[in-house]
Amino acid sequence: MVGVLVGLIVASALAYAADYLLWRYKLSTGHSPYGTLTVQYYYSIQEKNGKTEYDFQPPQQERCVNSLFPHSGYSPCWYERKHPEKAITI
Repeated sequence: MVGVLVGLIVASALAYAADYLLWRYKLSTGHSPYGTLTVQYYYSIQEKNGKTEYDFQPPQQERCVNSLFPHSGYSPCWYERKHPEKAITI
C-alpha cells in the first residue's frame, strides 16, 4: 500500500517536471507556449427574496498555457476549454 502511494507521488512529480521542462523549452526557443480562449464571465447575484440574478458580461479573450499543468499563473488550455463560463458570486 505504501509502495503504491510512493509510486504515485513519484510519477506525479516526474509528470510535472517533464511538463515544466517542456514549457520552459518552448518559452526559451521562441515557440509560444500560450494560447487564447474566449471566456464568458457573469455575475451571480443573490437577492433578498432568495432568487438569483445572473448578469452576463461581454465575452473576453483570456490567456492560457498549452500544457498539462498550470504555469506562470495561467490555467491549462485543456481545462479552460472545458470551463468557458466563469461565475463571479456577489
